[in-house]
Amino acid sequence: MGVTLDLFDSHVHLDDEAFDADRDGVLRRARAAGVGGLVTVGTSVESSRRAVALAEAHPDVYAAVAVHPHDAAAVSAEALATLALLARHPRVVAIGETGLDFYRDFAPREAQERAFRAHLALARASGLPVIVHCRDAYAEVLRVLAEEEPARVVMHCFSSSLEVARRCLDRGYYLGFGGPLTYRNARRALEVVAYVPPDRFLLETDAPYLPPEPHRGRRNEPAYLPLVARAAAAARGVAPGTVAEVASANAREAFGLTRLATRE
Repeated sequence: MGVTLDLFDSHVHLDDEAFDADRDGVLRRARAAGVGGLVTVGTSVESSRRAVALAEAHPDVYAAVAVHPHDAAAVSAEALATLALLARHPRVVAIGETGLDFYRDFAPREAQERAFRAHLALARASGLPVIVHCRDAYAEVLRVLAEEEPARVVMHCFSSSLEVARRCLDRGYYLGFGGPLTYRNARRALEVVAYVPPDRFLLETDAPYLPPEPHRGRRNEPAYLPLVARAAAAARGVAPGTVAEVASANAREAFGLTRLATRE
């Protein structure tokens, strides 16, 4: 595998039941692969609580809290109040993942937009960045973001065109890239990751989802992040170590980790 890279997984779901049998082993393998930090991302109130507990237990794990757009209809005032309390925890570094998913449409689109705006308001109130899930809804997501103007935006698992990427970059958003960079049909994603300025791209696994080649069809985990880094490096025409180092520095900046010590 060569030299161990300096990596940061900007989006993982460590609390997922897929990791229940060997979560400690997953973290050990990630560290052995060079993953020096992870953001574990909540998808419900209970998932967010679990994310915070994991961040409390492991110094290299940070948490993001939110209700996923699939469950937007369940975003009540009580749920938002709980998320606001969790957001005050010193190990919470983002609000997310939130956004719009018009591919699955598991929640009514009106409910998704209401929940998205409520999460963005929480991000503003807490001074935290927002991690955005977007599928088949980039026009609508960009409209809402322009109206709500959160301080920092991470576009998780960016999958749109170079034109949309330019619009995001013009606004100063970070773009996250994961396992799909390694797929055979990744031409558009590779074109985008090659274009993104050095200070605006992040690496992620979205584990246990979206495993890179050659692990497709099996559970993803953070230890596979070097495969994503190498695909990005090949597209950008630089060494994998350079991509890993730059993306890790971007993650620490995006999530305010250089300032975290002042909150603890």
